[in-house]
Amino acid sequence: MEKLMKPVEYAQELGISRQAVYAKIKRGILTAKSVDGKLYIVVDTSESPEAQKSKKESISTATPKATSTKPKENKDYATLLEAKDETISVLKGTVKDLKKSNKQISKTLKGEIDLLKEAFHEMRTLYVHQLEQKKSTETIDIYTEEEEDNSNWIGLKKFLKKENIKKEKQQIKATKRLKKAYKNGDIRLMKVEGKLKLNADEDYQDLLG
Repeated sequence: MEKLMKPVEYAQELGISRQAVYAKIKRGILTAKSVDGKLYIVVDTSESPEAQKSKKESISTATPKATSTKPKENKDYATLLEAKDETISVLKGTVKDLKKSNKQISKTLKGEIDLLKEAFHEMRTLYVHQLEQKKSTETIDIYTEEEEDNSNWIGLKKFLKKENIKKEKQQIKATKRLKKAYKNGDIRLMKVEGKLKLNADEDYQDLLG
């Protein structure tokens, strides 16, 4: 006849650790089954821990004390050693499983980090590209607008030629005066893309005289 016992109860009856019991189940030494989500050990009642214990007591009573003490101690010692070895084996298996799990977790995390880096790089490239397009469009619009609104604005070289200023010293002197006037806020002058522009419709004799 079969009997179901919890692993804890079975371990207490045999005087071994729970880890040793689970190790026996894993090795197939003990038969176990799940009932309502809980693990139970299937025990033959004719060979249950209680029966084994009763059998040991009867043998101990029939044998003289002087001859039974030492074998019992040796058996207990052997049982402890077996339990210790099984516990060590279970712990080694647990450590091995943990190392394997940690390795898998680390690999998964590394993969996710690489994906995030790649996504960030793609987003950054797209963002920079959009900014460049926007900046290029704005520059073209500004240049076109200035070109339309400031059709009468001429460059410095063209202005000097228009004013018939040919000598190098005169050109340098006139250029300095014009730049100074621009810095002082003279509205007859402006800068477009870093170059000085002058309104061709204005008079500059006050700066050139």
